[in-house]
Amino acid sequence: MIEDFTAEDAASAKRLVSKFKNAGFQASKIASAIEIANRMKEKNAKIYLTFTANMVASGLRGLFAEMCKKKYVDVIITTAGALEHDFIRAHAPYELGDFSMDDSFLHAKGVNRIGNILVPNERYELFEEKIKPVFEKLYKEKKTVSPSEIACEMGLAANDKGSFLYWCAKNKIPVFCPGITDGAIGLQTYFFKQKRKDFAIDVTKDMSNLASITLNAEKTGGIILGGGISKHHAIGVNILRGGFDYAVYITTAQPWDGSLSGARTSEAISWGKIAEKASHITVDGEATILFPLFFSGLKI
Repeated sequence: MIEDFTAEDAASAKRLVSKFKNAGFQASKIASAIEIANRMKEKNAKIYLTFTANMVASGLRGLFAEMCKKKYVDVIITTAGALEHDFIRAHAPYELGDFSMDDSFLHAKGVNRIGNILVPNERYELFEEKIKPVFEKLYKEKKTVSPSEIACEMGLAANDKGSFLYWCAKNKIPVFCPGITDGAIGLQTYFFKQKRKDFAIDVTKDMSNLASITLNAEKTGGIILGGGISKHHAIGVNILRGGFDYAVYITTAQPWDGSLSGARTSEAISWGKIAEKASHITVDGEATILFPLFFSGLKI
């Protein structure tokens, strides 16, 4: 039966979300997503959290950090930009702008726009300054490093309790970044290699560890925010074990163009990326709105 929200419900996120189940539309789907996520944890599934760079530029960064601090998740899979935004924001803030700003004006001022989030060029100059010691330390220890080793060292260097990389490093949660050269890290690696010709990032070095975690898990669950390489790396590796046992997608992408980002959980079943008998759901909506509501219902 459909039940109405009350003004009292709206006064608290937890209370509001507790009423979602019988509200209909995407509210009911968020309620189901929370139930699936809580079941993942109750069944001791290995939980994979995936997200894209833009989300770490936003206020969601703090919730990712909290999940890693509390060891709610076992594996992070993300993009190069997510590592960069987390690392930069450990040292300097981003600014709020507007979606309709004059981008030619911003470019002339040396300001980069991510939707309505502004990142001055100085932040990337800061990144260059702070990442060099990370590379130097890794280079002295080993000439060839994996993306997860870089992520761990960045977390230790960030030394910021608001950083998901920091808590992953502290709690030994691996951060896999299969597309690590697609960003400022890749550019800084190129610069670093001009003097350190034998320095290398081996993106295949992490595959054994990720496969081992997946194959040795009794059950696996995915909380997949957005799409792209982060999403596919998580569902792809789970083919090795017959697919995720639990999966929650939150996305704004649509399935009509056949893209991976827009593919629903049901499509993944055809590939063996999600098990046929899995508990799964796709929730349509933007993560900065939906994920905090989803988070408020988790048993963390």
